[in-house]
Amino acid sequence: MEIAKVCRGCSNLVISAPKIALVLSAAVLFIGCGKKAEQGESSTYRYEARGLIRRLPPDHKTIEVQHEDIPGFMPSMMMPFEVRDEKEITSLKLGDAISFRLNVTQRDSWIDRIRKIAPNQVNLPIPAPMPSPLADTDAGSRLHEGDTMPDFRLIDEEGKPVNLETFRYHPFVVTFIFTRCPLPNFCPRMSQNFAELQKAIQASPDALAAARLLSVSFDPEFDRPEILKQYAQHAGASPALWTFATGDPDEIHKLTKAFSIFIQPEGGTISHGLATALIDRDGKIIKIWRGNGWSPTEIITELKRL
Repeated sequence: MEIAKVCRGCSNLVISAPKIALVLSAAVLFIGCGKKAEQGESSTYRYEARGLIRRLPPDHKTIEVQHEDIPGFMPSMMMPFEVRDEKEITSLKLGDAISFRLNVTQRDSWIDRIRKIAPNQVNLPIPAPMPSPLADTDAGSRLHEGDTMPDFRLIDEEGKPVNLETFRYHPFVVTFIFTRCPLPNFCPRMSQNFAELQKAIQASPDALAAARLLSVSFDPEFDRPEILKQYAQHAGASPALWTFATGDPDEIHKLTKAFSIFIQPEGGTISHGLATALIDRDGKIIKIWRGNGWSPTEIITELKRL
């Protein structure tokens, strides 16, 4: 399960509308938070942290940790971290207390220097049960590949209505983001991938040129049209090809629930999953990508098959 959180320590950067574009530039964001890079490695920002292991997926590529506050970056929360050296976690087990280093670049994040420590060195409340990503989702209503995309009623960055009819005669790709998400391999990566898709669409002389892009915010209280407009401009979005949308919270909830996206407000932060889908010109869901592992090339290949 891919989960991201919003940076409480960086709230001074992401609350005001004129600064919303900063979330797409990790280096600017972290410098603004007062975090200095190590000498000679100016593109990587590092944070020391401690926490308790809550899950150890069998692939040994991630580790789920309930961690303390990480000063200048994020509050205490539960989230999975990528582990690049499996040997660092082979001897660990559920419930172990650990110290680790969080590394963040403009496009990625991972942890290393993972060490087992004494439990009394971690200052955390008694862990609460980890919510299931599908706890709020009726299995019978979950969308699958081959299903028809349900209609929706949203508004775009100009405040104009957006619904399924908006994309009639156009295949389109939809993803879900929120503009305050600072982790580079979550929402910012989705927007960077969409920027690459847009370039491919603009350069295509064939059927790919008919494709459209839709980024839906699941943070409607903050992501009002004027915020989305600034975010879209910074992302280089062409309004004719790439739409950013928000709307009534109930309408957003219906969509995220249909795509089984875990959304959990938590102490001023947002835990969330990721999902991206390709819908053909007749409204049929061709493919759904879970998480952040997909590449623009994969979607371009699928679009050309339509």
